[in-house]
Formats: sequence, C-alpha cells, structure tokens
Amino acid sequence: MSKSLIRNRKKEKMGRENPRKDHSLEASSKSGIRQAIEDISALISLSHGIKVFSGKWKLIRSRLEELNSGLIAVENCDSSQNPILSGLISAIIITANDCYDLVRRCVDLSYSGKLLMQSDLDVMAAKFDLHAKNLSGICTAGILTHAFAIVVSRPGVNACKDDMRFFVRDLLTRMKIGDTEMKSQALANLHDVVVEDERYVKIIVEIDDIVNLLVNLLNSPEMEVQVEAVKVVSVISGFDSCKSLLIGAGVIGPLIRVLEGGTELSKEAAVRSLQKFTENSDNAWSVSAHGGVTTLLRICTSSDFRGELISTACGVLRNLVRVEEIKRFMLEEDAISTFVKLARSNDEAVQISSVVFLHNIASGDESVRQLIVQEGGIRALVRMLDPKYSSTVKSREVALRAIENLCFSSASSIALLVNYGFMDQLLFLIQNGEALVQELAMKVASRLSGTSEETKRTMGDAGFMPEFVRFLDAKSFEVREMAAEALSGMVLVPKNRKRFVQDDGNISSLLQLLDQEGVNSDNRKFLLSILMSLTSCNSGRTKIANSGYLKTIEKLAEAEVSDAKRLVKKLSTNRFRRLLSGIWHS
Repeated sequence: MSKSLIRNRKKEKMGRENPRKDHSLEASSKSGIRQAIEDISALISLSHGIKVFSGKWKLIRSRLEELNSGLIAVENCDSSQNPILSGLISAIIITANDCYDLVRRCVDLSYSGKLLMQSDLDVMAAKFDLHAKNLSGICTAGILTHAFAIVVSRPGVNACKDDMRFFVRDLLTRMKIGDTEMKSQALANLHDVVVEDERYVKIIVEIDDIVNLLVNLLNSPEMEVQVEAVKVVSVISGFDSCKSLLIGAGVIGPLIRVLEGGTELSKEAAVRSLQKFTENSDNAWSVSAHGGVTTLLRICTSSDFRGELISTACGVLRNLVRVEEIKRFMLEEDAISTFVKLARSNDEAVQISSVVFLHNIASGDESVRQLIVQEGGIRALVRMLDPKYSSTVKSREVALRAIENLCFSSASSIALLVNYGFMDQLLFLIQNGEALVQELAMKVASRLSGTSEETKRTMGDAGFMPEFVRFLDAKSFEVREMAAEALSGMVLVPKNRKRFVQDDGNISSLLQLLDQEGVNSDNRKFLLSILMSLTSCNSGRTKIANSGYLKTIEKLAEAEVSDAKRLVKKLSTNRFRRLLSGIWHS
C-alpha cells in the first residue's frame, strides 16, 4: 500500500473545518452521511493492502462493508430529521478517524506491541459492529422507508466479484432494516440474480448472516416478504453448497409452517425446497419431527390446491417412504387410498407423481402391492394407457413401469389386467406408440408372456405374435432379443404354434433372419428354439423343409451349434429323411 495515499487521506481530513469539533453540525445534513460513506469506503480499500494482522483486518473489513451498505441505503435520508441518527453518523465518522490511525500504524509498522495492537483492532471491530447494529435498529424502528432508499444498480453480466458482493450486501442490509416493501423488493432482486447467475449463490455462501436471515424471513408475518423469501430458498436449496447451510440454520421447520399457513404460491416454493432437501434421507426425520408428513398428506387430499402443489407434495412423500417408519405411518394414514384417487386425476402431473409414489411405496412389499390392487390401483393404471385419453410419453411410460412392477407377480392381478382391457391397450402401444413407449411396451409384453401358459394363449388370441415377428428385425438389439425370447415362449403353446404356422410369412421371416450375417448368438438361440418348436407340427416341418434355407441350418450344425444340430435331426426323421438325404447327419 502506498504510504502517500494514507498521508493524502489524512491531509484531506485535516482540511475539513475542525472535523473533531464540528461533527454534529456536519452530520445534521445529508452531507454527513456522504462523508461517512466516503470514509468507510476508503477504509475498506486501504484495508486490502495491510500485510499484518490480516485476520483482524478481514473482520474489520466485514464490519465496514455491512455498515457501508446500511449507510448507502439511508443516504438520501436527511439525518437532521432525527437527532439519534444524526448522533450515530457523528460517532461513525469519529470511529473512522480513529481507524485511519490504526491503518497508518499497521502500514508503518509503528505500533508499540503486537498484543496491544491486536487489542486495539478488536475494539475497533466491535465499534463498527455496534454502529451497524445501531443503524439497523434505528431503521427498523421506522425511520427508513422505501421513499428514502437509494437503489444500488445491479452489476452487469461481466461484473467483477467485488461489485457483485457489494450488491448482495446492499440487498442484505435492505432485508435487515427496510420496511415491508423494501424487504420484498430486495428479496425479489436477490431471487432474480441467483436464478440468472450461479456466481451469486457462491457469494451468498461466503457472506455471513444471509442464510440465517433468509430462514428467519420465512417466519415473517408479512405474506409478501414470506413469499419472496421462500422463492429465494427454493432456488438456492438446489445447490449443495447451500443445502447444508440451510439445514444448519433450521430451515425445515419454517418451511413446514409455510406449508401450513402460507399463500399457495409460497407453499409451492416451500414444497419444492423440501423435495430437494429430502433427496437426502437424513433430512426425512426432520420433516417428520415438524409434522411435515401429516401436512403433506393433507395437501394431497385437499381439492383446494392446484396440481403443481399436489404433484410436488407427492414428490416429497415419495422421497420420505425410503424411511421404513415413515412409510408405515403413511400406510396407517390411508395414503394408498389417497394416491390411487390421485392416479385418476385429470391433471397429468398429479397422475404421474401419484403413480411414482405408489410404485416406490410398494417396492419389495407384496402386502402393499395387494393393498394397491384392493383400492382399485390396476384400473387407474390401465386407464392412463387408454388411447381415448390424450397422454404424454412420460405418462404412458410411468404407467407401464408401474404395471410391470405391481401386477405381474400375481395371477389374480394379471386376470384383472385382462378384464380391464390391458392387452388391447398394450398391443396398441406396440403398434402405434412413440419409439420409447414402443420399446417399453415390448419389454412389458415380453415379460407378461412369461408369466403363465394361460397368458401366452390370451396374448396369442389378441394378436401379439405378428408384432413380435416384426420386431425381430428392430434396430435395437435389446428389442430384437425381447421379441425373440417372447416368441420362443409363445409358440410352445399348441394353439399359438398352429396359428403361427398358418401364416407362411412367419417362418420365412425367421429363416431370413437366421441367414443374416452377424446374428447375435443369443438371438440365434431363440430363433432356433422357435423353429424347433414349430417342427412339432407337420405343417411347420414341411414349410421349413421346403423353405430353401436348409443350407443355412446345415452350416450352423456343421459349426457345432447344438440347437442347429438338434433341428437337423428333427427334420431328418421319418418321412422327411428322403427329402433331406443329402443333409448332414450326426
């Protein structure tokens, strides 16, 4: 730091008319506040260059920045209107003068002892801290109103960190000392910057008190302040750096109270925050301890709220069911009945959230699965797939996954699916669905076909086999394998086998696929298994023998492919021996 800068500063101050004696006169006008701002700003700048007692000066600088924000907020307030404010401004200027002396001695290294200087610096930090608190108290008492406040301009996109930090500190001061309108506006401005620029989130983490203040403002009796505060919390709770600070500041309780008594807008922001916090199950007990589970269930059962609030509340409860004790409490509170009803909602977001909740709460628990069935869950899920209703890919995806996981473990549940027309809807999705839905529907159909022989017959009657044949040549290897595996199981049923053989194109398609180069060994295994099953009927053996692809099967048999060898043996017996006299024999 340049010593001449300190000397110039000292001369400048000495040039004022008897500053020590005339502070009260100078502070009786707006120029007194301006002088205090200039003195404090200069001290902040000078403190950065001090090389000794850096920890002490960092603390003093923090107090100076807080005080400076408060002074800027009241700059156009005439201090002569209030003798208390006038006296405080005078005291601040005197303390600033004393601080210049400490700056000089630290720069010149002219202090008499380290311990004494450390003590002097502690006293100075305490004085500035007291000034900041007194200024806050005066303004909170009603002296500062929105009409008096000077608005600090928001830094530009390429602003440096110091400018951004100064802006946030100014907002912090307004949140502390402003009236209702000023607090609300400061919170709204803070919300805007953290949404648009993540760098402001880092600054919030670095500045003392701001997180604690935000949590305290959640309890504000002024609804407009509460709404703006919870909106800010909702944004910063999405950052790991802020989550732990918010939890440490006790944010869960105030958020639950917002859910219980806030406006619908503030409730929506609060529940979004809770959803982020409960991604970590360690926070689940805190939500439960503050009565949050009951409050969230009450929201889900009410018809007074919008779909956005209900669907997000479902999301929080979905996170909470990972804790077994909370899950049991929900079951005792009749949560299954509530969420089955929500699955019938006309609001798709609510539908999706409620079905995912049911999926999660029933995971690995057969008794809960049965309870969902008893409450009419299967009908609600099948309804979501009905082509008569306009549904998104996400809605159909969620419904299909839930059906697969909730219904296929029980013959009675599968029977209900059939009764409710699920087969027709599943076939429709395979034939006409979007690519993602088609693939998922194929997976569900493949797994369904493996549940029982009766299901295989039902699916054969419904017309699934031609679709399985079509998907044997799909681009996705996984889809091809699912189709082949399902078809190999379907043709084990005599009725399905007979129906399959009647269509000449089916066997031809299988043999063409088998003749392709680069056929995956697993897929080839299923294709040969299907052909082997078809040889159980005369017409199937005849069509295979007359197909013109026997050389392909022969080559596979010669390559020691066991399934191909067995197929050749089967085709070479009895009255087909003469037709295949030239074919390889084992």
